[in-house]
Amino acid sequence: MAGAGRPFAAAMCSFMALWLAASSPSTFVSAAGRRARSHVASIVTEEMYNASFFIHKDDAACPARNFYAYSAFVRAAERFPRFGGAGGRGTRRREVAAFLAQVSHETTGGWAAAPDGPYSWGLCFKEEVKPASSYCDNTSAAVAARWPCAPGRSYHGRGPIQLSWNFNYGPAGEALGFDGLGSPEVVAADAVVAFETALWFWMTPRPPKPSCHDVMTGGYRPSPADAAANRTAGFGLTTNIINGGLECNRTDDPRVKDRIGFFRRYCGILAVAAGDNLDCAHQLPYSS
Repeated sequence: MAGAGRPFAAAMCSFMALWLAASSPSTFVSAAGRRARSHVASIVTEEMYNASFFIHKDDAACPARNFYAYSAFVRAAERFPRFGGAGGRGTRRREVAAFLAQVSHETTGGWAAAPDGPYSWGLCFKEEVKPASSYCDNTSAAVAARWPCAPGRSYHGRGPIQLSWNFNYGPAGEALGFDGLGSPEVVAADAVVAFETALWFWMTPRPPKPSCHDVMTGGYRPSPADAAANRTAGFGLTTNIINGGLECNRTDDPRVKDRIGFFRRYCGILAVAAGDNLDCAHQLPYSS
């Protein structure tokens, strides 16, 4: 994914086949189906969301001010009833903290000396700033055939997870019921859709990558290749899934530290231990 405030789009083009798998129907309620009861509201209340997690999201300094409403987050979570709903109390809270930490990093407006600290400025951006390209991949025949770029459309980072590339917008749109290829801009125009794309990315496994949800809730079963690459369960593996090609298998990466900083803060708010394996410094990325 691409960070909005300081763009660093993930180098994913070398393994596009990962993104061609269809979304698992067990992870979300289809566009035609009924929304289910979400567990999120019982973990993060509206007061916590606005006054503890995202203190500055609606400040004048944040381009996304007044966009990422709590109601949109909860509404989107109804499409993914297992999000925040698998495992015991600690597991459920840790997963929600991990998701909110990752999207906070992707949309951060914070800096080292920011008021209330750098980890109080999540959800500050809804679009990537000065994207390097239109993020249209047409180098792979398989991608071009299934997820062809629409003329004049840009697939730069948008929404909480900063969804990017046509091979992400296409399957996200199919799974969620919007035209991801023809109208990618809806992700920055509709807050519910924006959160749905982030949760879709979080919940959907694309082999050999597991889902971030499984990693955080005990559903991840390392393959021999995972074991050899030191891909162990924990928050660090979600970073590997999201942007491992640029951030993992290296020490002291500032982007990884930023993600961990958000995660630790949010675990504190939810009174849950952060657990082990917070970074991916010694994990090989899936692109290698």
